Amino acid sequence: MANFSFEARNTLDGSLVKSTVEADSEKSAAQLIQSRGLVVLSIKGVEVKKNYFNKIKTKDRVLFSRQLSTLINAGLPLVKSLQMVEKQTDSKPLKVILSKVQASVESGKSLGDSLKDYPEAFNNIFVKMVAAGEISGTLDKTLERLAFQQEKDAEIISKIRGAMTYPGIILLVMIALVGFMLTSVLPQVQTLYAGFPNAHLPGPTLLLLSISHLVKTFWWATLLIVIAIFFGSRAWVRTENGKTFFDKLKLSLKPFNRLFKKLYMARFSRTGSTLISSGVPLIQMLEVTSEAISNVIIEKSIQNAIKLVRGGKSLSQALENDKNFLDLVPNMIRIGEESGTLDAMMGKAADYYEKELEDEIKNISTLIEPLLMILLGIVALVIVAAVLGPIYGLASQNIGG
Repeated sequence: MANFSFEARNTLDGSLVKSTVEADSEKSAAQLIQSRGLVVLSIKGVEVKKNYFNKIKTKDRVLFSRQLSTLINAGLPLVKSLQMVEKQTDSKPLKVILSKVQASVESGKSLGDSLKDYPEAFNNIFVKMVAAGEISGTLDKTLERLAFQQEKDAEIISKIRGAMTYPGIILLVMIALVGFMLTSVLPQVQTLYAGFPNAHLPGPTLLLLSISHLVKTFWWATLLIVIAIFFGSRAWVRTENGKTFFDKLKLSLKPFNRLFKKLYMARFSRTGSTLISSGVPLIQMLEVTSEAISNVIIEKSIQNAIKLVRGGKSLSQALENDKNFLDLVPNMIRIGEESGTLDAMMGKAADYYEKELEDEIKNISTLIEPLLMILLGIVALVIVAAVLGPIYGLASQNIGG
């Protein structure tokens, strides 16, 4: 398949259309364009490169899901629905992808298979659910569930980031205060002492002055070290050992471990509920959910559960003795298995943990804020003591003299 850019005239309203289409040849591309009710003015082959900086925003994906769901539910054919959604979207990267998806669907591929070619826009969960919706004939309802799940995920992440904003500002203020005192105030104290040959600076002040001199003289080396630590840490976290270390830390470091455990339980339950209600088989649901968790420790637990389920155990039995899963999840799954409402019970578990997550975020914010203020006060006290101590010492010597 090749990509072709084209200009065409809409036969209905006479408007000029500029877009791209994917086809086997220029002739096939022209036929696809004409099938949309357009008169081809110009067409040429283009090489389309993936731009990883033009990421598809969650809100654009949600809007795409809802619009496509509404149009399909109204009885419009899939190709026509995709064409209308493409025109309505404001996201340029998504518009380009939808044009190619539309061409792919027109050539005979399913929507799920067409979306699979663009993992930067549609993850495995999205693709699997769309495929299941097509098979079961409930694509409109599946897309609506997808939109709901994406909104829930975005809402949770937004709350966590919001809770970390205030501590982040406090830390930046602390760093700025220390930097100002080291580079501007302490050197003036040293200059003041230079006029008194018999006076000696206290040990803490001398230590801070040494640090100040080092930072001012070798600021470029300090900057390089900070940059190296930042990018080195990022690179290490992406390795298997680094990811395993930090994922373990998330589940063991108090009080944050409670927050992360509830986040993973909410994500597991919500994703599982959405997939099952869309007709995805249990084993496939677990495989897809393990990828969506974003924690290798929880992922290993789910992979172990898959083995147990394949061996004949129920999902609730496979999870009930796993220390990485909170008790409510296997209990709700057991009720769902016994009553035949597994998707609904997992949905209720997700609702519970999402509410618990909100409370946990508030609790941690309440705990972190006073601790940060105390830490800021201690740092300020040390710096002020290093500055004012020598000045009071000089004043005492003058009075005594």
